This record gives sequence, C-alpha cells and structure tokens, in this order.
Amino acid sequence: MNRLRELEEKIERNLKHVKHKIAILSGKGGVGKTTVAVNLAYALAMKEKETGLLDADIHGPNVPKMLGIEHEKVYGDENGIEPIKVMPHLKAISLAFMLDKDAPVIWRGPLKMTAIKQFIGDVKWGDLDFLIIDLPPGTGDEALSIAQLIKQSNAIIVTTPQDVALLDSRRAVNFALRLGMNVLGIIENMSGFKCPYCGKEINLFKIGGGEQASKELGIDFLGRLPIDEKIVIGGDAGIPFVKENSIAKKAFIEIVEKVLRKLNE
Repeated sequence: MNRLRELEEKIERNLKHVKHKIAILSGKGGVGKTTVAVNLAYALAMKEKETGLLDADIHGPNVPKMLGIEHEKVYGDENGIEPIKVMPHLKAISLAFMLDKDAPVIWRGPLKMTAIKQFIGDVKWGDLDFLIIDLPPGTGDEALSIAQLIKQSNAIIVTTPQDVALLDSRRAVNFALRLGMNVLGIIENMSGFKCPYCGKEINLFKIGGGEQASKELGIDFLGRLPIDEKIVIGGDAGIPFVKENSIAKKAFIEIVEKVLRKLNE
C-alpha cells in the first residue's frame, strides 16, 4: 500500500513538470498510430521542444524499432529509471527495452496498469514541453489508464479513410470526450497515393473520410498523410520520415504546426 501511494505521489509530481500531454489513439490497429506518435515527438524535438515519448502499447511496443534504438537498455536506481535519450530534446521509454526481442507480453489488466504507472511515475522525465503517449489500438485498459492518470490530457485520433476504420475512429473520439480529454483533432493516414511514374493520384483506400468524420463529430481535422514509401522504409530502418524531404513530411509538418497553434505554442 505504501508503494502504491508513493508511486501515485511520484506520478503527480512528474506530471507537474510536463506542460502538454498528448495521447495518440486509434479505434483499430494498422492505421499508423505509432508512426504518427514517433514522428510527432521527433518533429517537436527538432523544433527544440523538450519532448518525452511514452510507449504505452504494452503488447506491441514498436516505438524503439521505429526510432532505431531497439538495442538500447534502460537503467535505474533508487531514484528512478533513466529514459533513453534519442536525440537532443527527445527521450523515450518502452517495455521493449526490458524484454527479449521475441518475448510476448502475456499480462492481464492490473499488470499493464502498474507498468503504465511506473512509466509515468518512476521514469526521470524532468521538465518537458510535451509528453507524447503512444497507445494501443482500441479503448481498453491502457487508454483508460492514461485518461484516468493524466488529467487535462489531449488526444489525437488517427484513422484511415475506409468505412470500417472510420467507424472505430468515431468510437475513439467519443471515448476520449467521455473521459474528459481535449480532442485536438483527427489525422487521416494513407490518404491517396501519387504514382511516381505518371504523377496521377490514386485513392487506394478512398480519401476524405477522416475529414467528414471530424465534421460530423464537431472536432478539428488536422490533416491527411499520403501513402509514401519513405514512411515504410524509414519506419523499418528506424528513421522517422520527418528527417527527410518527402510529400509526407510536408503534409505532416503542417499538421504539427496546427497542433502547436491549438496549444498556443
């Protein structure tokens, strides 16, 4: 009981040193939520904003892979856990740093809740302008834990244009609103593909669904990201696509600027 109370006090103390908390949610898997979280954190750090990236996807912690730091190990002492320094102004924590590469995480809700609490309270985040939280898809234990632990948190919903993804994204928006989160808006990913040979735009997964959903739900549409091979290649190589010039980078930087304006930064 004393340990639980101590951890809650640490969480409260740590969060007082974080100006903006942004949770990245998606109603279903495979829509590019982690890609958005990683590149948002990286783009903010490139703007010299002190940024932390918390990988709260306990069963599929892919943030280290997408940042090219999957071989790093975390260390701690009686004062807490040191996050991994990715680059100037960016640090990250993930369960992947503490697991063997192919080890599955076979945990029920209470264990996941404890891990997330430790990631917030026991990690030495320091003073942050932004804490970006990459959540697993859906509205289960991890998303609920973050919403309850981090008061006055913000949310960004990631979707793709197909009807089934939009149906789930609406649920994610309503989940965030019911729990008192400030929904910054929707990002539509995999929205259109420009043929590199003829220049014609092909809507492989349709286009505009995320914007339409945002209008229906009365929340902002932050922008759309096209299908770009540099996103896939960079993700596999551990190189965020915002580091290199591309159509996707241009679109994403516009989204980042919108987020900063909404937060008066």
